[in-house]
Amino acid sequence: MNSYTDDFSILNFQRDLVDWYKMNQRDLPWRADQDPYKVWVSEIMLQQTRVDTVIPYFNRFLGLFPTLEALAEADEEKVLKAWEGLGYYSRVRNLQTAVKEVAEQYGGRVPDTPEEISKLKGVGPYTAGAILSIAYGVPEPAVDGNVMRVLSRILLIEEDIGKAKSRTLFEKAVRELISKEDPSSFNQALMELGALICTPKSPACLICPVHEHCRAFEQGRQRELPVKEKKTKVRHVDIAALILRREDGKYLIHKRPKEGLLANLWEFPNVPVKKRGQSEIEDLKVFLEAEWGISAEIGDHISNLDHVFSHLKWDIQLFEGRCIYEIGDKDDLKWVTFEEMKAYPFPVSHQKIIKLAKEVAVL
Repeated sequence: MNSYTDDFSILNFQRDLVDWYKMNQRDLPWRADQDPYKVWVSEIMLQQTRVDTVIPYFNRFLGLFPTLEALAEADEEKVLKAWEGLGYYSRVRNLQTAVKEVAEQYGGRVPDTPEEISKLKGVGPYTAGAILSIAYGVPEPAVDGNVMRVLSRILLIEEDIGKAKSRTLFEKAVRELISKEDPSSFNQALMELGALICTPKSPACLICPVHEHCRAFEQGRQRELPVKEKKTKVRHVDIAALILRREDGKYLIHKRPKEGLLANLWEFPNVPVKKRGQSEIEDLKVFLEAEWGISAEIGDHISNLDHVFSHLKWDIQLFEGRCIYEIGDKDDLKWVTFEEMKAYPFPVSHQKIIKLAKEVAVL
């Protein structure tokens, strides 16, 4: 099979792309230097998250954990709290596990070879390529959905980018295209082009610095690419959640299990319900009694909330309640004030519940 880069002006493409990047790159905090720890943190944060959202999180995170050693030694709950609201919390758990490994096995220096860096927890091919190329100038591909979209248009690649085998094809193409003299600028330029010009729905082809090299633009097919099959249907789960207040004005919160979705984050009591509108109050009462030995009087329905994950949607019905009997704190169960809640990391859906609980408390 012929290469997608056959009859492609690689050197001219490199020059046009990198020159444009050096003139137009955004002033982003992780670009202030090429510190591999900062590059690493930024790349993990940027997975599944927009740049504008990441900037304040990145600055605050680096303020709390300015060095790799500081993150390695930090309390996990403080790390999760700093990540609160970014979602996909396994990213930061894996990051902390990996930096501990770097601190212990590599003397605090992020590995600079594909073989070593790829062994670290949560460091896949894209993250490895990004760190190696941006921080160390190693000509490794950093291929994510953004880069695949750009190259599918430039090289007219019609393979489904949602399939795992396609990544290998795009990585091969980047290895052939990448600037050996400045792989850092080249990879960042591809990312920047995808973010600013070669966007998913309305690519700005007429001002694109490399449109002369773009095969899809030449054929008027840029809006047809990339090829990607539709995602699987999102599963819906109905949940009843409870703002449970004790006589002393404290509220019950619970720590989620160590494994699985939103692991180790805190939440208000909640239970999945089979059929909405029939048994939520009873389900909550039975759950509290069976799980924690707590007796409660469940009051008014306060609000409906929903929260969408990539594969799952929670439809939450929220109630308020009064504790009649309880057995005290456990490790995974706390009675806290609103002020004390600030120290605990909550998922976004339960941050919304905190806001509603404060409104109810004022009424």
